[in-house]
Amino acid sequence: MRIAVAGGGPGGLFFATLMKRADPSANVTVFERNKADDTFGFGVVFSDRTLAGIHDADPVLRQALTEHGRHWDDIEVRLKGERIRCGGNGMASVVRTTLLALMQARARDVGAELRFSAEVTLDDLAGYDLVVAADGSSSTIREQLDADLGVEVETATAKFVWFGTDYLFDGLTFVHERSPDGVFAVHGYPISDRVSTFIVETDEASWRRAGLDEFDVTQPPGVSDLVTKDYLEKLFADQIDGRRLLTNNSRWGNFRTRRTQRWHSLAPRPVALLGDAVHTAHFSVGSGTKMAMEDAVALSAALAAHPDDVAAALAAYEEAAQPSVRRIQDSARPSLAWWEHFGRYHDAFEPWQFAYHFLSRSISDARLARRAPDFVAASHRGWVDAHGAEPLDTPFERGGWSTPERLVRVSSTAVAGGLPFADEPQPRAWAACVEAPAREDGLPEVVDRLRRLAALGERAPVLVAVHGGTALTRTLVCEQARMQERLPALLVDIDGGDDLRDRAVTTVLSGRADLVGVPT
Repeated sequence: MRIAVAGGGPGGLFFATLMKRADPSANVTVFERNKADDTFGFGVVFSDRTLAGIHDADPVLRQALTEHGRHWDDIEVRLKGERIRCGGNGMASVVRTTLLALMQARARDVGAELRFSAEVTLDDLAGYDLVVAADGSSSTIREQLDADLGVEVETATAKFVWFGTDYLFDGLTFVHERSPDGVFAVHGYPISDRVSTFIVETDEASWRRAGLDEFDVTQPPGVSDLVTKDYLEKLFADQIDGRRLLTNNSRWGNFRTRRTQRWHSLAPRPVALLGDAVHTAHFSVGSGTKMAMEDAVALSAALAAHPDDVAAALAAYEEAAQPSVRRIQDSARPSLAWWEHFGRYHDAFEPWQFAYHFLSRSISDARLARRAPDFVAASHRGWVDAHGAEPLDTPFERGGWSTPERLVRVSSTAVAGGLPFADEPQPRAWAACVEAPAREDGLPEVVDRLRRLAALGERAPVLVAVHGGTALTRTLVCEQARMQERLPALLVDIDGGDDLRDRAVTTVLSGRADLVGVPT
C-alpha cells in the first residue's frame, strides 16, 4: 500500500511511524511544505491525564517530554497584585522544534520517507492508494475535495498573538493586566530551561484602542508584529522581570473552531483528514497536538485492522476517533467563551473569585476539589468571609423579596417565596423570565431585552430567571444580567440529577449567577 502524508507536523509524523510499525511493507511518504527545522510557534503542552494512549502507541513523545521537556503540577493565576495557585494539574511541555526533530528521526528509523520543502496537491499524489491530509487548519488537500464533509467553522471574537519570552514561568501561568486601552491576558508556560511560551489575548475594542490593528497582514509568513511586541513588553514588564518577548511569525489572529462531520472522502481518491485539518479546539485546553496524535493512533489502527478495505478502514477511523474530539471541543467552547469575556470578570471579581471562576469554567466544584482540595477550600473561605455562610446557605434579599438560601424552586408562574413572574412592571416585587437562545448568535437580542429591563430603574424586576438555551448561553445571559445590567440572575437548572447541588455550588461560588432555580 502506498500512502502519502501531506503535512510533517506531530500528527503526520506520528501516523507515519505507527503505520510503518503496523505494516512494514507499506510505503509511507511524508510531504512537508517547510524545511526540516522550520516551525511556527514555540512549544506544545500536554496534560498528564490524557497521554496514556499516545505513550502506549509509541515512546517517542514520552522520550521527548522526559529528556527535553518541563513538567509542573500547579496552575498560577495572577491578578491585581495577587498570585493564586491551584494544584493537581499535572502537565508537561516541550519545544516544538525539539519534538519535531525526535519525531522525524523516529519516522525515518521505522522506514518512512520524509520530503521537506515539498508542498503537494491532490493532483501531485495521484499514484497513492491513500492520502492523509495532516496539513493544518488551512489544509490545501481539504479545500481540493469536492465532497461535502459537513464543515462548521466558528470564529472567536477575542484576538490572540503568540510570542515566546526568555522569562521562565514556573508552570502554566495566567497573567492579567489592565492598560489604559483595556484588559490583556497571558497564557505562559516554560518549554525549556531558557524559554517560555507567551500567548496574549484581548478583546477587539482594546486591541484597536491600543493601535495594534495596523500590522500589514498581507506580509508573508514569518514576519512578526514588532509594534505589538513593544507594547506588550512594556505592559507586562513587571510580570516578566523586564525580560524580552521573542518573535516567530507573531501576529494577531482570531481563533477558528472547526467541526467536521465526515473525516474522509473516497473520491477522487481515498483521503483521510487528521488533526487541525479536520478539527480544532481552543488552545486554552491544550489539546491540539494531542488530538492530532490520537487521530494518528486511531487511523493507523483502523488501516491495520482492515488491510484490504480502505473504505471500511476510514469509516472505522471516524467511529473510533470522533467521540473523543467532540468531548474536547464541547469542553473547549466554554473555555474559549471565558476568554472572550475575561475583561468583564477582571473588573467584577476579587482575585480569589476570579481564579475560581476561571478554573471552574469546564469542571464542577466537587471534581475540582478532588484535584485541588486546598484551592477549593480557600475559595469557599473567600465566599464565607464575604457572606457569612457557605454559598447555597447564604440568604438573598432584593427589593423586598428574600430567600434563606440560593437553591430555590421555580414554577411556571413564580419563584419560591411568592415572587411572581411578569412581562411588565408590577406594583410589588416581581421577576422577569428570560429565555436564553439556542445559539450564541441569538445573544444580542436577549442582551437588548436585559438592557430594557434594567432601564426600568425602580420598576425593574428584582430578579431575572434565565431558562432554556444551552448551559453556555444560560450562563452568558446570567452574567450579562448581573455583571453588566446590575440585575440579579437566577439560573434555572433543567438537568436535575444527583449532582444538582454540585452544579449549583459551582454556579453561585463562581459568580455566574446569584441563585439557581430548580423547576417544580
